[in-house]
Amino acid sequence: MARCSPPLLRRFFCCAANSASTTAAAGPKKKNIVFLGSPQVAASVLDTLLDASSSPDSAFQVAAVVTQPPAAQNRGRKLLPSAVAQLALDRGFPGDLIFTPERSGEESFLSDLKEVRPELCITAAYGNILPQRFLDIPPCGTVNIHPSLLPLYRGAAPVQRALQDGVAETGVSLAYTVRALDAGPVIACERFSVDDCIKAPELLAILFNIGSKLLLDELPSVLDGSAKQKAKPQDDSKVTLAPKMNSDESWLTFDEGARLLHNKVSSVILKMYSWKLLPTNSGRCEHFQDGQEPAQNCNS
Repeated sequence: MARCSPPLLRRFFCCAANSASTTAAAGPKKKNIVFLGSPQVAASVLDTLLDASSSPDSAFQVAAVVTQPPAAQNRGRKLLPSAVAQLALDRGFPGDLIFTPERSGEESFLSDLKEVRPELCITAAYGNILPQRFLDIPPCGTVNIHPSLLPLYRGAAPVQRALQDGVAETGVSLAYTVRALDAGPVIACERFSVDDCIKAPELLAILFNIGSKLLLDELPSVLDGSAKQKAKPQDDSKVTLAPKMNSDESWLTFDEGARLLHNKVSSVILKMYSWKLLPTNSGRCEHFQDGQEPAQNCNS
């Protein structure tokens, strides 16, 4: 998973070029796509792209994967690769073409990315801000799968915020990435009805699955440039924001209405943070995560 050095990249693309020359009669050369993502929902998108790119008549190939660096996880705090990196390795993707920069503006990373010569970059829950120097590299631009109906719920937690608000409908958007947060022109979107039983993890998975199919449908127009003509600018007067949820929002108070409590519970990503229950006028009853001091009994 180390960054690929320029010599390794050159050898890789020399081999690719030699292979292409021997099969030129079979069809046009596939265009290079770089995928950026980190969590499990993003891994499902990469899986779809790898499946599609393996088709003989595919117009693209996944040339590199960019993801967050290995992070300490579970009780042992062992360094483990992101879900995207693990999926790529499990699929036999070259480890030297899995990039894990701390920041996407690092000179060494941008240099390696240029060596890959991507026509297009695709992001899905990558979790890193992309500088203009990055966005200037792929000639077809960078396209993001965002799980909301933009310009609604721009930000890091669109699904959680939508459920917290109790929406009856949400969706997923395919949009060009610009420097402003989730503000690029929208290529396509698809709506999805929300019922009272769905929780944030399930809805996230559903929306990214829909987004994967939407991406494959739109890739031909993105790669030939026609998507830029049909993409619609967002209406800034309708923007709503979806900032990352924090632990303070895990508090429940029983003088809140049932609907509000239901929406709060639905919006939580499991294991994001501990729950704390606060019965009104009868003291405090707290639930702690593993390793913390256990709560005392609450009689109310």
